[in-house]
Amino acid sequence: MDIESFRLYCLHKRGTTEEMPFGEDTLVFKVMGKIFALTDIETFGSINLKCDPEEAVLLREKHSAVEPGYHMNKKHWNTILLDGSVPDNLLLQWIDHSYTCVVHTLPKKLKEALSVL
Repeated sequence: MDIESFRLYCLHKRGTTEEMPFGEDTLVFKVMGKIFALTDIETFGSINLKCDPEEAVLLREKHSAVEPGYHMNKKHWNTILLDGSVPDNLLLQWIDHSYTCVVHTLPKKLKEALSVL
């Protein structure tokens, strides 16, 4: 997966915006103002995705490219190294899971607003 494919896939999701709140080299994707994915623009060597805590541990055990979230809450975030060992279809599933995890935690008002976008 290249950075443009990653970017377009994230932006295709309902209510998603892209921002650079951590500086010019970190691209962040938010749904209704809450982060669900981020990556380094310069290297695109990894992506950080939110994950169910139990699932996060299982993924780390199963995939050597999945590590606890770098500079993130390690219980809820994974860093996926883009070393070619994880197929694109699996990365897309994990992006979907991250987006869904964040949407489930949104307040009712924001969920309602998202549903009409």
